[in-house]
Amino acid sequence: MPISSISTSDILKHPVMDSKESENIAVTNAKAAAKGKAAEGTPTVVVATKTEIQTRRGSKKGLAIVDLVLRLGASAAAFAAAYTTGNSDQIIPFFTQFLQFHAQYTDLPTFTFFVVANAVAVGYIGLSMPFSIVCIIRPRAIGPRLVLVIFDTVMFALLISAAGASSTIVYLAHNGNLDSNWLAICMQYSNFCQTLSGAVVASFVAAVFFMMLVVNSTFTLKK
Repeated sequence: MPISSISTSDILKHPVMDSKESENIAVTNAKAAAKGKAAEGTPTVVVATKTEIQTRRGSKKGLAIVDLVLRLGASAAAFAAAYTTGNSDQIIPFFTQFLQFHAQYTDLPTFTFFVVANAVAVGYIGLSMPFSIVCIIRPRAIGPRLVLVIFDTVMFALLISAAGASSTIVYLAHNGNLDSNWLAICMQYSNFCQTLSGAVVASFVAAVFFMMLVVNSTFTLKK
C-alpha cells in the first residue's frame, strides 16, 4: 500500500510540475525574444533620427540661401526706386528761356519721404547681409533669424507706407481732382511723371520682397 500511494502521488505531481516549468520557460523565451527585437530595432531608430535632423538642417540651409537671394532682390528694387526718384526732374520753358517751370521730387514732401524710406531700406539690406550669411553657415541659429524677421517687418511697413502715399500723388498728377482744384500736371511733365511712376512700382516690388523675407524667416523659425 505505501508503494502504490507513493507512485500515485508521483504520477499526479509530476505532470503539474512539468506544465508549470514549460509555461515559465515559454514566458522567459518570449521576454528574451522581445528584448532581442527591441535591441535590434534601437539602431534603426537612431539612424532615422539622425536622418531627420540632417534633412531639417538641409532645408533650413536652403531657406537661408533663399533669404539671401530675396535680400539682393529687395536691395536692387529699393535702390532703383530711390535713385530714379532722386534724379527725376524736368524743365519746361514758358514763352522764353528766361521763364521756366522746373519740376523736382523735392517739390513734394511725400516724394522726399519716399526717397529717404527706400534709401534706408537699401542701407538696412547692407547691414543685414552678415546676419543672412551667418544663417547659411549655422542654419539652426535662432538669434540672427529672430533679429532679421523683426527688422524685416519694420522695413516692410516703412516701404509700403512710402509707396502707398507716393502712388496717391502719382495718381493725382496723372488724373487730377476737380473737387480739390488739383490739376493733372502729367500732360505737361510727362517724363517726370513716368519716372515717378516707375519708381513707385519699383518700391512696391521691394516691399513684396520684404514681405517674402518675413514669411520665409517665420517659416524657418517654426521648423
